[in-house]
Amino acid sequence: MHTRKSSLHGVAVTTAALALGLGAAVASAGNPAFLDLRGQRPVSGDAAAGKAQSTVCSACHGTSGLGVSPMFPNLAGQSATYLYVQLKSFNGGQRRNPVMAPMAAALDDAAMRDLATYFASLPAKPRDGAAAASPRGALLFKAGDPARGIPPCQGCHGKAGEGPRSAADVAGDAPRPPWSTIPRLRGQSAVYLAKALHDFRGGERAGTSNARIMQGVAKSLDEADIQALADYLASQ
Repeated sequence: MHTRKSSLHGVAVTTAALALGLGAAVASAGNPAFLDLRGQRPVSGDAAAGKAQSTVCSACHGTSGLGVSPMFPNLAGQSATYLYVQLKSFNGGQRRNPVMAPMAAALDDAAMRDLATYFASLPAKPRDGAAAASPRGALLFKAGDPARGIPPCQGCHGKAGEGPRSAADVAGDAPRPPWSTIPRLRGQSAVYLAKALHDFRGGERAGTSNARIMQGVAKSLDEADIQALADYLASQ
């Protein structure tokens, strides 16, 4: 594979990000440059090329882009832009993982776009009828808890938890830049979702503008809230 790398674009500013006082950080040894994703444009690549490079990914994410274990995320049906910026984050050190970091380090920008486009082209996971629905999780997702400063998740992730894939939620035919990096949550395993919220709350994921926003949200959630949200989204 090539080893060429390129930077992300950053232009637009969102109200939520401004409220958190986000800004670009200076890179230093052991402190990767902060990734400001607020102006990231939707990306595309060569799905066929991505498929040819995806063999190693299937060990954890399955041949159909669905995690082989509840601890691994489903990639199928995510937006290509979301998958791309996650690979960029692993590549640049903003998101740390002992398995993903070395794999992403071997990819150039074109390879990351191709892989992201391939997995985005795969059918998303169908509803899991065996998963337990959570009334509390549904309430938090749809309405939040204003008294505790918890915003409704659907405000960013869409009414059905499908992120930028739902055109009706972004009032247009294609996602606008602030939406292009927001993930699909619907159908992810409860184990993976709970871990992600814990990682945001504990600061393990903090190197991007999206992660900073999620840190603020996750810190307002208690353990029961996290489990309720994870169970609700897994059941959808």
